[in-house]
Amino acid sequence: MLLKGSCHCGAIRFQLESEHPYPYNLCYCSVCRKTAGGGGFAINLSGQFETLRIEGAEHQGIYHVINDGQPSVAERHFCKQCASALWVYDPRWPELIHPFASAIDSELPVPSQKTHLMLGSKASWVEVNAKAEDKCFAEYPDESIAQWHERQGLLV
Repeated sequence: MLLKGSCHCGAIRFQLESEHPYPYNLCYCSVCRKTAGGGGFAINLSGQFETLRIEGAEHQGIYHVINDGQPSVAERHFCKQCASALWVYDPRWPELIHPFASAIDSELPVPSQKTHLMLGSKASWVEVNAKAEDKCFAEYPDESIAQWHERQGLLV
């Protein structure tokens, strides 16, 4: 599925192909909460890095999360004009790109089940609205974005 996205001010527009476009994975970690916002969680999708096309790349900034005083190799891309979170790229998995669902302008499919992850670091003010069919994890889930889509029979 072709995903088209942009930042809030329109300085950056991008597109990529994704076999895994369902926005089901709600992350409550402090990094997602503080850099991407949105109800205390952020939702990442998955796509093929080689298909990423960017207009306005000169407006993008990259943030490397600091863990134990060391910068992570993962890159959190954002717009330097309006601060919109756009995508995460990690060179340890160079074939993948993880756009934030909040930056996607294309109509996304609605998942029948959601995964709530990193609940061990969610803010106390955040209420988790998990349904009976949803999965919840204190840290990371036991399956990847691709595996979730395969299990659900939802590869696009």
